[in-house]
Amino acid sequence: MAKKKVSDRKIFVLDTSVILYDHNAINHFEEHDVAIPITVLEELDNFKKGNDTINFEAREFIRFLDKLSGEYTLQNWIPLNGPTKGKFKVIMDESSEIDARKVFGDYKADHKILNAAMHVQQEEKDKKVILVTKDVNLRLKAKSLSIPAEDYETGKIKNLDTLYRGITSVDHVDDENLEKLYNDGFFPAKNVFEDKPLANHFFILKNNRKSALATYNPYTENMEKVDKRSAYGIKPKNAEQAFAMDAILNPEIRLVTIQGVAGTGKTLIALACALEQRSMFRQIYLARPVIPLSNKDIGYLPGDIKSKLNPYMEPLWDNLKFIQNQWKENDKEHHKISELVENEKLVVTPLAYIRGRSLSNIFFIVDEAQNLTPLEVKTIITRAGEGTKIIFTGDIYQIDTPYLDAQSNGLSYLIDRIRDQNIYAHVTLEKGERSELANLANDLL
Repeated sequence: MAKKKVSDRKIFVLDTSVILYDHNAINHFEEHDVAIPITVLEELDNFKKGNDTINFEAREFIRFLDKLSGEYTLQNWIPLNGPTKGKFKVIMDESSEIDARKVFGDYKADHKILNAAMHVQQEEKDKKVILVTKDVNLRLKAKSLSIPAEDYETGKIKNLDTLYRGITSVDHVDDENLEKLYNDGFFPAKNVFEDKPLANHFFILKNNRKSALATYNPYTENMEKVDKRSAYGIKPKNAEQAFAMDAILNPEIRLVTIQGVAGTGKTLIALACALEQRSMFRQIYLARPVIPLSNKDIGYLPGDIKSKLNPYMEPLWDNLKFIQNQWKENDKEHHKISELVENEKLVVTPLAYIRGRSLSNIFFIVDEAQNLTPLEVKTIITRAGEGTKIIFTGDIYQIDTPYLDAQSNGLSYLIDRIRDQNIYAHVTLEKGERSELANLANDLL
């Protein structure tokens, strides 16, 4: 292929938020050049200490830069590894004809980064300069200063309308196959489908008179009947919940994602199924990321660490209490839940608190998974030991972290990337079952 003209080459200026999202970001811009302002390095220095994912990203990027620079100085363009890659540099001079700090009346780091991007524009007039940031507000400020600005697209789902849903309704299934499904519990998938369905995909099979719930077993290549099974007293209220419970109770499926709005029963179903299978696992972890309100650290809250974290864990305890309160206090099922908690066989914990723990033979429920980055999701899964089962639940449209959205969060990324694997299943829950009032709010507000 002919080399691209210099005028076709671009320079992407990266904001701190991009590096904290993906420390390997500078390698994802193909043949184009990449630059970061010195202010970004200063901000990364403030993030390098700590055990959160952003601290890991900051440290990894700093190590990467140290290795990349070698005998070069970072003020000059350094070739990135690979014959098709562009070059990289640190922007030391953050002066520009228009001073963003004066325009916006604030001398904060974001405005120094805008100045750096404008400085590159003035120096590299033959190339298009683009600011890349996960910060929507910074993109708007950049555009107001005539700086082209984009979100960081790597790992981002292009079209949410085509995101895998896990359930398909099929009409006009003949009576013979439905009868075989009812009587034998299965029929060969090739009887109905020309192409092999996705592994563990769920189906509502219909004809004019009958319907049945089924799933495709990738090992037997059969359509198998899905029964509405209960788990620790919790019964599915609709077909979607029946599918979710079938996936979680299936011992051959080791990874399940459940996506749905508030009130669809995601966490309740996952926890009930975990309790039903408690004898098969060493421990049950019910965890969620701690996302402080107003983006303030939990240190701002009064009390000891338990008091600080209780508000974030309360929704998980609510689900556990709901299951427990189905039984009378003197029933063995009620007592068993209290016993599991007391003996730490069932642990409700912030997600950060399981770092470093062994994840072998664990039933691991990760709630509010839409607030995780793709790297955090990958880190959790890659730490799974023998016998571990992981359930991710969340609503991809209810993001509480500033630099994630419905297309870039870890739950969406996982659903998009890992479908059609023999040990994975996904179900999208759409029908709210919390209350008529909650359904009304979801539909109309």
